[in-house]
Amino acid sequence: MIATIIPAFKTRTKILDVIAEIGPEVKNIYIVDDGCPQKTGQFVLEKIIDKRIQVIFHGKNLGVGAAMLTGYKKAISDGNTILVKVDSDGQMNPKLIHQFTDPIVNGAADYTKGNRFSSYQDIRAMPKIRIFGNMILSLITKFSCGYWNIFDPTNGFTAIHSKVASELINSKISKGYFFESDMLFWLYIHRASVKDIPMKAVYPNEISSLNIMKVIPYFLIMNTKNFIKRLYITYFLRDFSIYSLALLTGTILFSFGMVYGLYHWNISHLSGITASSGTVMLAALPIILGLQLIIYFISFDITNYPRDRLSL
Repeated sequence: MIATIIPAFKTRTKILDVIAEIGPEVKNIYIVDDGCPQKTGQFVLEKIIDKRIQVIFHGKNLGVGAAMLTGYKKAISDGNTILVKVDSDGQMNPKLIHQFTDPIVNGAADYTKGNRFSSYQDIRAMPKIRIFGNMILSLITKFSCGYWNIFDPTNGFTAIHSKVASELINSKISKGYFFESDMLFWLYIHRASVKDIPMKAVYPNEISSLNIMKVIPYFLIMNTKNFIKRLYITYFLRDFSIYSLALLTGTILFSFGMVYGLYHWNISHLSGITASSGTVMLAALPIILGLQLIIYFISFDITNYPRDRLSL
């Protein structure tokens, strides 16, 4: 059975249209009112008569991640097989749900997510601030989550097999707007296969609420933490190979060369005495060798994303 989970927060004017577009292939619809001040959940109960709908209320706003985890748990307990996330703001087309569920049904993936960057025409229609933000966040997230084959990591239109979701719901997944990116990190840790689904997003004629100066630094910090954890778990805790050695050796050499070079550059700058060629080589050589080893590791990591289904 396919279930749709819709986190609801301040989308009272749009959620009815979203629900109306959900087709008969979806057997259960879970609306998670995340402490919405507009009482969106109650509004849905009053306006729509659909036996598929269940409304779950949070006493206070906990974040989109918390709302989704609540929806996942309820959908799994009700015996649903595929769980689809659709936002309640009208920027996703529920008629595309089958495109997200088909790869999971056919055994091609454990988790599917939307990609708004697959069509050049669609990209041209996007607000420029979103294009810039997603380019930066996508690159950062590729490093942190290990899925170098995907793009648009903050896309909230997703589907997941219930078996995989049940493995993830007890993980320390972010409860806020870092949820989608953090999901990719935990999916990688569990070695689940992920597939991008081309889609077109709808952007109303309104000023974007995306604050690049706020979001990118926060995502950079969170993704850096995930990047370090992923490398440690994948290449040192679970396995230690020639690639692990290349990363370790390369990092040590590169760091030594940088520290040594900066130290002697500072001495030369203060004293006015030019550093000897031997000193320069002793700094440059470890940097060059270290960088080559790190690039060697990255070239392997790019091809090491999970391909086999976890939900077999």
